[in-house]
Amino acid sequence: MDLSAFSFDLPEELIALRPVEPQDAARLLVVYGDGRLEDAHVRDLPHYLEAGDTLVFNDTRVIPAALKGVRPARDDAGADVSVDANLVERVDGATWRALARPGKRLKPGDRISFGQGFEAELTGKAETGEVTLVFNLAGRELDEALDAHGAMPLPPYIARRRAADAKDRQTYQTSFAGEDAQSVAAPTAGLHFTPELREALAAAGIGSETVRLHVGLGTFSPLKQSQIESGRLHEEWRRISPEVAARLNDVRASGHRCVPVGTTALRTLESAVENGRLVPATGPTDIFLKPGDRLQVTDALVTNFHLSESSLFMLVCALMGTDIMQAAYAHAIAQKYRFYSYGDACLLLP
Repeated sequence: MDLSAFSFDLPEELIALRPVEPQDAARLLVVYGDGRLEDAHVRDLPHYLEAGDTLVFNDTRVIPAALKGVRPARDDAGADVSVDANLVERVDGATWRALARPGKRLKPGDRISFGQGFEAELTGKAETGEVTLVFNLAGRELDEALDAHGAMPLPPYIARRRAADAKDRQTYQTSFAGEDAQSVAAPTAGLHFTPELREALAAAGIGSETVRLHVGLGTFSPLKQSQIESGRLHEEWRRISPEVAARLNDVRASGHRCVPVGTTALRTLESAVENGRLVPATGPTDIFLKPGDRLQVTDALVTNFHLSESSLFMLVCALMGTDIMQAAYAHAIAQKYRFYSYGDACLLLP
């Protein structure tokens, strides 16, 4: 597969560094299966969906996974080293895999202090650059320490331009996130859905269900040729309950639409299909959807604008067609839509 077919040039000034306020005031590009485009706003969604349609949200919670610490000098002749660590994946109650900088100055056995009474030992270092951190706290105590000392793990294209701050604690977390904090990136399409918008959707007879996929840092990683060849992505844990699967099957059987909010919700649904019907599922998925793949239970999609040559742009091309999505993105760029995690959204209606 030629990755250049999924490439586009984005002016840097269109990368959103903050969301609009309120977040449901973001712009919405409505893309139809015949190629028609309409400019609207996210708060207009009740006008584009029908009573009986059901939105499916990913209710995962983002952990404050960005940590700043110090590796003390190893001897009297050395110096302390400042360390930036981004947690990537939980291994057990006290252990996380992480990305750490400066990686060349860290080695197994180093202890890193992230705050008074809060530290970790670096016990492993992979060729990929990931390190293994074993914290001196576990379970709820570790979660509380991360909440006290960590910052929101903004994606690289924002973090390179500004540091995370207290405001991101609200704006980079969905208003409906559950209690299980495991994600290291937000399901960003859900950020647009203020309580007010969700009330307006409910009043219009539009249903709401939740699934859960813990978003990993692989979401932002460049595609590797090995992933394209194998047709599999990084693994992420997901869950769809028996009750939600049954209700969504009933929605579609009655002629209404199942509308995931975000690619993580879509991937959760499409990873749990047997004979054209949703089935309960709990555990990892590495599903990779690209042009040529048939989406089986997705009738429409609310999603943000995605990175060039990314698996997520390939996913929306699988739903709508590559030519249509390239034309839609060209329109969005010309009309100065705001891109990526804190940017504007699309409603895709195949």
